[in-house]
Amino acid sequence: MVSLDRILVHPIKSLDAAAVQTATIERNGVLSWDRRYAIVERADDPSSNRSDGTGAITTSATGRPNGTPETVGDYVNGKREPAIHQLRATYDLERETVTLSDTGSAQHDESGSLRSDQSETDSTTDGQTFHLELDREHLSEWLSEYVGYPVELVRNDAGGFPDDTDASGPTVISQATLESVADWYPEIDAAEMCRRLRPNLVLGDAPAFWEDRLYETPGHAVAFDIGGVELSGINPCQRCVVPTRDPDTGEETDGFRETFVEQRERTLPEWAGEAWFDHYFRLMVNTKVPESSWGETLEAGAAVSIGESYELAQ
Repeated sequence: MVSLDRILVHPIKSLDAAAVQTATIERNGVLSWDRRYAIVERADDPSSNRSDGTGAITTSATGRPNGTPETVGDYVNGKREPAIHQLRATYDLERETVTLSDTGSAQHDESGSLRSDQSETDSTTDGQTFHLELDREHLSEWLSEYVGYPVELVRNDAGGFPDDTDASGPTVISQATLESVADWYPEIDAAEMCRRLRPNLVLGDAPAFWEDRLYETPGHAVAFDIGGVELSGINPCQRCVVPTRDPDTGEETDGFRETFVEQRERTLPEWAGEAWFDHYFRLMVNTKVPESSWGETLEAGAAVSIGESYELAQ
């Protein structure tokens, strides 16, 4: 039976993942801790940022920092800032801390998250640790020095900063898919492919591309549940430039997109909803979570089952 092999969250958008055993589904269907924080270019006008009275930058329910993009600035992410790829992050979510290092020598485990058990010569112990709330101003200064221009770390408790605001639930892929796609490239293994694609939910005991069963035609969704928690598959994720780059260096892998498109078209399973494939640079499934499942908890090891497809409300 298909099961939830592991759960990955990205507490700071665009930085490394953390593997967790359980994750609560929060407002708007996002996983607890996933993309709760984001690094953005600091606004020229400090008065454009609203404070909650504690000195912390508040954010709107739209998933963007308060203010307009013109006053607050854009995300500082791997798409726009090459230095982000060389920034390593490990987390202690119970203590709400992050340890940052600017070296690419850190090792990732098979789950795709950064190992936290390295020797004293490795980057995770040579890095600097910050409390995500109490040290947020200091952390923003550290990040500004790292990238070379003013940035700040912002937080949104009303749904985080999802990559797809229309389908803001956790993204889904199978371990077999990661392994199969990694086989398209002689120097990339499944763990690195996971870091390139950045999924939330990795399924086990499923064949490659099983997740392509979780969407249908545009305007429809496919109901499925994980351990009794209901979710809806919406569409295959359209990939950006990030998967084409080495996750440690930011260097583009020659021919990555071309190989991907060719192999994805060749291996697209018969159960995939081809209506979505105006191009084949799509992989992983975007989801929505019904409000009835907000507050429920996903747990690694839970069984996954598929329900019926249904028409989305206009």
